[in-house]
Amino acid sequence: MRRWFVTTVSAEQTRSLGTLLGESVFAPTVLLLSGDLGAGKTCFTQGVARGLGVPAEEPISSPTYTLMNQYQGRMTLYHFDLYRLAHSDDLIDIDFEETLTYGGMVIVEWADRFSDYPLEGLEVLIQYVGDDIRQLDFTATTPEDEVLLANLESKWQAFREQVA
Repeated sequence: MRRWFVTTVSAEQTRSLGTLLGESVFAPTVLLLSGDLGAGKTCFTQGVARGLGVPAEEPISSPTYTLMNQYQGRMTLYHFDLYRLAHSDDLIDIDFEETLTYGGMVIVEWADRFSDYPLEGLEVLIQYVGDDIRQLDFTATTPEDEVLLANLESKWQAFREQVA
C-alpha cells in the first residue's frame, strides 16, 4: 500500500494537482474522496475533470442534490456525492454499484460515509489546514492505484520545479 502526502497552498494549486491526476488516468479508476465540508473535494475534482479533457466551458459542480453528475472527456467521468444519503442501501437506488462497472473515472465525494459498504480505489483525504492551504493524503489500495500514484508524484514534482 503506497501513501503520499502533499500540501497545496491555493485553490488553483489544488485544481492543478487534480489536473495532473486526470492526465495520468488511462484506465477505469475509482477515486474515493473524504474530508470535511469545504476541504476542497470539489475543487480537486474540477482539476481531475480538466485533466480528463472535460471542456473548460463545462462547469464542474458538486452533485450534492443530484447525487451524480456525468461529464464527457477522453473518458467518461461519473462524479458522486454521498453526503445526503442516509444508508448504504441508498446506493442501490442511485445505481452506484452498476456505475462502477461502466469503465471511465468514478469520483466519490464523502466516500467514507458508509464503512459497511466496501469501496476500493485511490483514497484521498483532504484536510483544511488554514486559509487556502490543504493537506492531501493519498492511499493506493490496488497495484493499479500504486502505479497511478507514483506517476502523480512524479508529475507533481516536475510541476513544482517548473513553477519555482
